[in-house]
Amino acid sequence: MEKRRTVPVKLDVDSHSAALLEDTVDEFLWAANYVTRHAFEGDFVTTSKTTLHDDTYEDVREETPLHSNHVQAARNKAADAAKSVLAKWKRGKKASMPYFTSPHLVYDHRTATFHDDYVSLATVDGRIEADYVLPDEERETPHAEYFFSEEYETTGAELHYTNGNWMLHIHCKTDVESDTPEQETTENRTVLGVDLGVTNLAVASTGTFWTGEEFDHWRREYENRRGDLQEHGTRWAHENIQSVGRKEEGRFKLTLHRISNELVAEARENECSVIAFEDLTDIRERTGASWGHKWAFNRLYEYIEYKAEEYDINVEQVDPENTSRRCSECGFTHPDNRESEDFECLKCGYENHADYNAAKNIGLRYLRRTQTGAGGGAPVGVRLNSGTVNANGAYDPPADSVGQSGSPR
Repeated sequence: MEKRRTVPVKLDVDSHSAALLEDTVDEFLWAANYVTRHAFEGDFVTTSKTTLHDDTYEDVREETPLHSNHVQAARNKAADAAKSVLAKWKRGKKASMPYFTSPHLVYDHRTATFHDDYVSLATVDGRIEADYVLPDEERETPHAEYFFSEEYETTGAELHYTNGNWMLHIHCKTDVESDTPEQETTENRTVLGVDLGVTNLAVASTGTFWTGEEFDHWRREYENRRGDLQEHGTRWAHENIQSVGRKEEGRFKLTLHRISNELVAEARENECSVIAFEDLTDIRERTGASWGHKWAFNRLYEYIEYKAEEYDINVEQVDPENTSRRCSECGFTHPDNRESEDFECLKCGYENHADYNAAKNIGLRYLRRTQTGAGGGAPVGVRLNSGTVNANGAYDPPADSVGQSGSPR
């Protein structure tokens, strides 16, 4: 079986090279959106990469100075996005035609050459070279363990522009033999359930809360700044509105990076192999979140997804129906179980914070979705603030608390 890892590496990019990368990213996004629009033309969505290649390759090559492999990578990006939308439609979910805006660029071995200290990257005007900004290789880092390891092969990378930095997410893989039966690897999973919301951006089934107060404070602050500038209506004001937008996005990304790091650390500390979220498709309608919150939810999910991959932790989404109304103790579901941030089950009387109850339900729903039967395999459970609860609702205390009275749930 293949073992894959992604190693984020910061690049030292001079101003001339940065300008070329920005131009290349712009062309790549244009190409991906062009192919996406073509995929959604007509009565049916086209998801075949071969068909999309035949229909769009020559057009994109004529319109952009992109390397041929970048054109193909943009086509693949569009095809995968179209497949994702089609899959949501088949499940009865709402989804619209994707539009790519996040600055990124896909590289393979023809468009990138990886050296010991630097990388050579194809752009719209020749190649640029950028040095790696690396931690000490003697430390136990993903760079030393995967990128510089002779056991791992570098298969490609994805370039991102984040918080004013060019980051190359390098993909590595190796072949390993599994000495664990397939059923056991499927079932031997401890799940960290995570609920996303407005008041609390994230709540884990371990009882850890990440408040949304700071996010909301700065969102209101930047809205007020834009409002004041819009009243002037001058060119100077327009330019400053754009500057405010960049500062806002940068601040929010820093916050979301911190939360994603802490959430992945929470999963690692509790030996969780899966982090489960509710499906984000209609989260604005369910939570009353603003567009800014939805952007934050999606970006947080993306950050956690690629950071968790470094530690072999899967990130999944589950059906969100009634996760906030269902009692995580007895399973009774009723709209009146929840009132604002308080949860009290009308049937069994279980009381707790509503977001924490929802996080437990999200973890339990993942377990029930993947459970293959009661017999055989290793135990599975949702990690709580103390111990675990399995898909049947049975509670297991932590090893060092056996004999204690009361329930920490």
